Amino acid sequence: MRDRISKGLKQKLPDRLVDELLAAYQEAKENFYSGGLRLSAVEGGRFCEAALRLLEFITTGHFTDVNKQLDAERIFQKLKDHSADRFPASVRLHMPRAIRVVYDIRNSRDNAHLADGIDPNFQDATLVVSVLDWIMAEFVRLFHENVSADDAKIIIDSLVERRVPVIQEFDGFKKVLNSKLKASPFIMVLLYECGEAGATFTDLYSWVRPQMRQNLQRTLNQLVDKNAYVHFSGKRYILTRSGAAEVEKKKLHGESF
Repeated sequence: MRDRISKGLKQKLPDRLVDELLAAYQEAKENFYSGGLRLSAVEGGRFCEAALRLLEFITTGHFTDVNKQLDAERIFQKLKDHSADRFPASVRLHMPRAIRVVYDIRNSRDNAHLADGIDPNFQDATLVVSVLDWIMAEFVRLFHENVSADDAKIIIDSLVERRVPVIQEFDGFKKVLNSKLKASPFIMVLLYECGEAGATFTDLYSWVRPQMRQNLQRTLNQLVDKNAYVHFSGKRYILTRSGAAEVEKKKLHGESF
């Protein structure tokens, strides 16, 4: 899938910047999914510098050399000054503002947070990766041939591998290494790693511990109907956004052994 995105974007954008954008995006997202919630691991600074250079190229035909210091404020202002007749609002305004959000959060990382009891690293990292998702999808939507907004989201979702340290795979068998997890979080961790592909009942039955199998269908029904953490497509069980957020919030996918 990365090759498909790369090939499509490189038809209109510089090869080196496309490579840098994709590499930085994957690094930030995979760090996030592997439990590296500290903002330093997923800050997306490298991604934003590649994105800004791409916007600079799109609007001027050239970009700041990657070995030179990037004057972000100058680029932000020039992008804003471009005529609406020449470039879409996403290029002139929306993507630059999104990039600025990431820069501002990174630069104020050590400032006091007022929300007592809430981990600012998790808050900030979650916002940053969401912004990166949107920017990446915009590049695909605008500069990849024949891709709709919905298709762009699907392509981006499939680009990232959710690395889950608490799971080790043996010839297709997913083994959860945290012996303390009960049935519901155990299943959610498995589905978290499966991503958009989800898993069948047969898959889950083979992966869960023997003592969880007798009530597996009831556990799944509760996750689907009561908590809305899981969606059943008729064939496969897929973790919902709220389910993924619960896994990330409780750090169920991180190492705990």
